[in-house]
Amino acid sequence: MFDAETTTLATALLDACRRSGATVATVESCTGGLVGGALTAIPGSSDVVLGGLITYSNAAKMALAGVPSDLLDAHGAVSESVARAMAAGGRAALSATFSVAIT
Repeated sequence: MFDAETTTLATALLDACRRSGATVATVESCTGGLVGGALTAIPGSSDVVLGGLITYSNAAKMALAGVPSDLLDAHGAVSESVARAMAAGGRAALSATFSVAIT
C-alpha cells in the first residue's frame, strides 16, 4: 500500500516511540489521513498510535483540534502557526506524548 521508504520511516518512528514509551497522534488536513494510514499499516502500531484527526475544513480544525478562529483569520489554514495549533490540539484531544500535524 505504501512505498518502501514510507514504510521504513513509519517503522523507525514506531520503534523509537516504543523504546521511549511515547505515543503519537496525527492531525491532517491536505493529506487526508495518509500519515496516520502509513503508521497504522505497520502491524502492532496500536501500542504507539492513539488515533488521528482529519481536519480538512477550517470548521473541523476549530471543532476537533481547537484551532482558534482568529489564528486562522490572521495566518490562514496553511501556515506554521496553524500547524502548531493543530498538533497541540491533537495531542491534547488524544492524550498523546507527541502529535504531528500537516496542513
